Amino acid sequence: MLVRKTDQAMEDFWLDYEEKIGEKVLARCLGRYLSGWAEFDNNGWANIWGLIIATEKSFRFHHFPQHHWADMLSRKRETPKEKIFSFSKEKIISAELFREPNWFLRLFKSPAPRLIVKYRDENDEEKNMFLEADLIHGDLVQALSC
Repeated sequence: MLVRKTDQAMEDFWLDYEEKIGEKVLARCLGRYLSGWAEFDNNGWANIWGLIIATEKSFRFHHFPQHHWADMLSRKRETPKEKIFSFSKEKIISAELFREPNWFLRLFKSPAPRLIVKYRDENDEEKNMFLEADLIHGDLVQALSC
């Protein structure tokens, strides 16, 4: 019974998310942003977890605010904020999911596959974005390549 409630809650979340952004989600996963988006890099937001989303028209990364018990001990009372970036799929040059083939090297590196998205920024310059992708639902690379 608990599994059904969880599945229904997840389905409701994605239906609400699609309604909010006005696009159909084709593939998604939990992932970690590593580098490649200027705003995130300039603000030191590397290594944050969020949703990696491929829709009909765009590529998105959505980090939700997180509250941790250790935050209460901190004197800094800054409220965590959502961190989002998105851009049109037309800007994507290529997308690749790289999995380390050597099991021994995976022991010393992250075992999660690395998503590499090559895209054109607002100045039409070619950029590379690196994310770690985990728990992938759908064919993420295919959805970004369409």
